[in-house]
Amino acid sequence: MAEDDKRKAALAAIAELPPDGVIGIGTGSTARLFIAALGELVAGGRRYTCVPTSQASRTQAEALGIPLLSDDGPWDIAVTVDGADEVDDALDLIKGGGGAHTREKIVNFSSRRNVIIVDASKLSRRLGDKWPVPVEVLPFAHLATRTHLATLGTPVLRMAQGAPFHSDAGNLIYDVACGPIADPRALDAAMRAIPGVVETGLFVGRADVVLVASETGVERRVPGASR
Repeated sequence: MAEDDKRKAALAAIAELPPDGVIGIGTGSTARLFIAALGELVAGGRRYTCVPTSQASRTQAEALGIPLLSDDGPWDIAVTVDGADEVDDALDLIKGGGGAHTREKIVNFSSRRNVIIVDASKLSRRLGDKWPVPVEVLPFAHLATRTHLATLGTPVLRMAQGAPFHSDAGNLIYDVACGPIADPRALDAAMRAIPGVVETGLFVGRADVVLVASETGVERRVPGASR
């Protein structure tokens, strides 16, 4: 059922796209479904050029024949479509389950609009109810960085196949369990103030539209709207 809901959210994002232009493409299981749908549009003649947020998304897009811009930037991105691991009532986000949140935040910041696609299981009253905060850190002195992060939560080094996980940039990721977060913006600032921290997975005020899919359909949410 979750896979069906993810697909519904991904397909609903097509309606948020301009007729042509530069599109940012996210990373993760729901973003993969959107990229697949975008590939069908390009194959049908739609003129889109994309900026991928990870090597995995770049590889998928290349295989589908989607034209891509270089990683160097700058870009004039009309819309970025990406997923999220957790979405709170204010439409703030935790991202980074796929380890691409630094690149995702760069592309998000370069986009005129950001559309987030999720299934209903990703909703929380407050960020941190379900997910820790992914924090990308430099490998140099990462144990010192972990000590500083421990003043804000419980940091756990992310592992993959028995070894430390590395981002596309070669950095490490600590997943910092903070519990329900009262002030995501303040926590983001406190984490980023620690030397060695590259970026956090807290996306505060960075979603223009959130498409939430469930078995009853897709709900379109925008910041400030009452529900």
